[in-house]
Parts: sequence; C-alpha cells; structure tokens
Amino acid sequence: MRGWEFDRPVPERGYAWWYVDALSEDGTQGITLIAFIGTVFSPWYALARRGGGGDPHNHCCLNVALYGRPRRWAMTDRRRGALARGADFLQIGPSRLDWDGEALTIRIQEVTAPIPSRLSGVVRLRPRALSTRRFELDRAGRHLWHPIAARARVEVALENPALRWSGPAYFDWNAGAAPLEQDFREWDWCRAPMADRTAILYHAERRDGSSQSLALRVDEDGAVGAFPPPPPVSLPRTLWRIRRPTRSEDGHARVLRTLEDTPFYARSVIETRLLGERATAVHESLDLDRFAHPSMYAMLPFKVPRALG
Repeated sequence: MRGWEFDRPVPERGYAWWYVDALSEDGTQGITLIAFIGTVFSPWYALARRGGGGDPHNHCCLNVALYGRPRRWAMTDRRRGALARGADFLQIGPSRLDWDGEALTIRIQEVTAPIPSRLSGVVRLRPRALSTRRFELDRAGRHLWHPIAARARVEVALENPALRWSGPAYFDWNAGAAPLEQDFREWDWCRAPMADRTAILYHAERRDGSSQSLALRVDEDGAVGAFPPPPPVSLPRTLWRIRRPTRSEDGHARVLRTLEDTPFYARSVIETRLLGERATAVHESLDLDRFAHPSMYAMLPFKVPRALG
C-alpha cells in the first residue's frame, strides 16, 4: 500500500494525516500543510472521543500555515459531508490534494483564524524519489510513520496572499488506531536536507515508560538507512516553556527561528550537525500531557473553528 493512498481505512478514534513542509531558497518564507482525517489536535474531535464517539471522518481538515511575511494560519475542522477521497485524491471542503504519479498538487481554498481572511492558491510538490519503508512508533504497532518523500521540491503559487516561491520540501504520512495522547507523552522530530541526502531524527516518549529514537538518512534514490543517533542536545525552551530536544554530532545546535510557539507544540528552524555536515533543519516538539489538559479545549477553538455544514 502506498502512503499517499488517500482512501485508506481510518478506524474509530483513529487518524491519518499527510504532511508537507518547505522553506524558500533564501529562508525568508515557509509553509506547512497537513491534511487530516481525524484531526488529532481538534478540540471538537477530542470532545467527541470523551463522549464515547470518535468518528474520524466527521473531523477532517486541511491545516495551512504560512511563515514569513505575511503569516497566515487556517485549520477548519469539517464534518463528514465535506470529505471525498479516492486512491489518489483527497478533498476536504473546498480544498483538494491530487497525486498524478509525478507530483502532489494541493489546491487551497481556506479561511484563516482567528481573524478571518481568504487563503487560496496552489502548492505543487515534486518528489526526487519515493521511499517505501514504514516505521512503527509504539510497541503495539498502533501508530505508523512513513517518510514518503524526504527529498522533494515545492512550488508555491498563492493568490491570497500573493506569494510565489520555491524551495526544498518534505512529504510524509502518519496514521494511528488510537488518540496520540493515549499512547505518547511527547515526541520531537526534525528533518535536515543536504546536497545529496536528508537526515531525519524522530524521538518518542511513550506512555508505558519506554522510548524510541530513530536516526535515518534518505539518499537520492529514496533508500532509507539508519545511522547511530548522535548525542542529545537541549535547545532553549519556547516562550510557552515547551522543551526542544534534538541531537547533534558535535553536541552543539541552535535555534535560528521559531515558527510556531503554542502551549503544547513548537515548530522551529534549527542548525545542527548530522552526517558530518552542519545543516539547517525543520524541528518539531509536541507535549501531549499539555495537549490533554482541559484548559486546551477552551483555547483551541479560536485557532481550530468548526465548520457549520
């Protein structure tokens, strides 16, 4: 089964997401797009699960985040009627993803939050190679991760706001049969593109007290291999006091830019040393204890509104 098969089954209380991130060549612009079936960070989905339900198809969205000038954010939680999908397409409300065998085209028609404005345009991702290797993130095999195209290029052509740029990109897929917060306490991840390979670090702290650390290199042909995890490094915490652990071969890493700083999640651009090179990497930290706190359900609707129809 290919990771971009958008019609794959998603179980009750589960999720699937397709993730793209990219930075412009000069580093001034960035974009992250995440298509969710079972919006894992939706307060509406969390409340449905607490009430004994949890239909992932009734909580889907296309999350779009723009970094640079201007900054924009859209993440509208949509109902089952807004979802249509097949093996190579995924439609969520007015936005749509299509895979034609060579490129992933994302057509965006969203409304930003918390201040409403139009966010529209086309993002086209072209993988250099596709990887087939998948990884289980928990001991029971309920949570899977597939770095589909760790080496890719993206072309951004937005109408609202008017933006055009291109740069190196990354595309992966995650899926699970249980809520993230049920099986994990926290995780951190980063991907560092280099001239002829990409390094990926993935570390998860599980609820059962065990942990997993992956250090992977993805070559130009898409082959995925492991390398010894470098020494751990603690980057400065965010303003919300989110930890930003990572790894570096010389024991030194630094934050170049904080893209997202929320009470339970941070996305950053960092500099580190991996596979013998200094590299610029996109880094994420997720604190699921923070996310599961009841106060989050009062705060999140401002960033994740629920569509009426």
